Amino acid sequence: MPLMPKRVKHRKVQRGSRKGTAMSGNTLAFGDYGLQALGRGWVKATQIEACRVAVNRHIKRRGKVWIRIFPDKPVTKKPLETRMGKGKGAPEFWVAVVRPGRVMFELGGVPEPLARESMRLAAAKLGLPTRFVTR
Repeated sequence: MPLMPKRVKHRKVQRGSRKGTAMSGNTLAFGDYGLQALGRGWVKATQIEACRVAVNRHIKRRGKVWIRIFPDKPVTKKPLETRMGKGKGAPEFWVAVVRPGRVMFELGGVPEPLARESMRLAAAKLGLPTRFVTR
């Protein structure tokens, strides 16, 4: 079951603006270590799940992982070989809009080298430049 909202006000939304920096969620709030975005983009629900699995496998269920982003934006896609017009496509997948400075994952209760390595594995699953941050 992928990460997605239980219900939304609008089934299809516009692409919106990705400019600017993260105004909230840009500091560590829960754990001692975090993964902060340096670039901007859309992070798919499947990417978030892949990061979660990678981190949990590496820390072997020691410590605690917090996911600070949630995919609440539906992205639509028209079927292949469809002519223009005929309306907007059906929702295909869900994304979280990430701006520079956003802390995406946090980790607590593990030593720093372990946290650093697990965040490196998570960063490899994302299509964004990131950095490791500590408290």
